[in-house]
Amino acid sequence: QPPLVESGGGLVQPGGSLRLSCAASGLSLDYFSIGWFRQATGKEREFVATINWNGGTTYYSDVVQGRFTISRDNTKNTVYLQMNSLKPEDTAVYYCTRVLTLGVPGVPPTPTGEWGQGTQVTVSS
Repeated sequence: QPPLVESGGGLVQPGGSLRLSCAASGLSLDYFSIGWFRQATGKEREFVATINWNGGTTYYSDVVQGRFTISRDNTKNTVYLQMNSLKPEDTAVYYCTRVLTLGVPGVPPTPTGEWGQGTQVTVSS
């Protein structure tokens, strides 16, 4: 299956907001759970948020809970990540991918391993 395509990254000041988009070409996302992950320079990729196929269930990492919101519009075949109150430590390349499990406290979600190019988010003054 082709990887998903991320967009919407950029440079933003601390406290600012960005909305990332995750789209698929030639693949319907309707029945897939999707996750956002990120990887900062020199660090391992980490889980950010997941959403089930109809948007009825979401799960967030503790570090973004309350600041980020994952959502989806299946009519547009797109998943979003609204990021508010951004901090310098949110700086990373953000990726979206299908996930096999959404994750629960203590057990991170299971990505399928199909990674795209990602989109760079830089939070700096």
